Amino acid sequence: MENTKKETTKEMTKGTKVAAKSGAAKDLQELFEDGLKDIYWAEKALVKALPKMEKNATSKELKSAITSHLKETEEHVARLEQVFEAIGEKAKAEKCDAMAGLLEEGDGIIEETEAGAVRDAGIIAAAQKVEHYEIATYGTLAAFAKVLGHKDALKILLKTLDEEKACDEKLTSIADTNLNSKAE
Repeated sequence: MENTKKETTKEMTKGTKVAAKSGAAKDLQELFEDGLKDIYWAEKALVKALPKMEKNATSKELKSAITSHLKETEEHVARLEQVFEAIGEKAKAEKCDAMAGLLEEGDGIIEETEAGAVRDAGIIAAAQKVEHYEIATYGTLAAFAKVLGHKDALKILLKTLDEEKACDEKLTSIADTNLNSKAE
């Protein structure tokens, strides 16, 4: 399977047309549901990853922000279950390769930095990459929900989108309060 992914990536970078695999989304509703399954997996994985980030952070403000976002992320998982219910589907998670990669990169940053300001700066950088992915995903899913007429799902997705944006702003604020300068 790994070779297939590499070959597909090679084909895509060459501009070659790629045939859809069996079970591929045939319409926007299926693409929407696939996106929900991905972000559901991603949020659940993040719930498991955030405690490690908090434990390895040294800044009290960063630790507090991570702890706060863990509680929000647990709510995001529950909200996604509400979204699935609102569209008449059972909540199902499917591995999100993007989030898996981002979390793996975050682990690498922790392992490759000494405890203190440098690691904290790295944790913020890794966390913001996660937030940006989530912002892009929730924004896209909200757009799909709007087009598909899923009004209840749209409201839920927009609430989570707003929280992800606020978390990103909080991380930027923490980084800007001398943390990056200390890491220098």
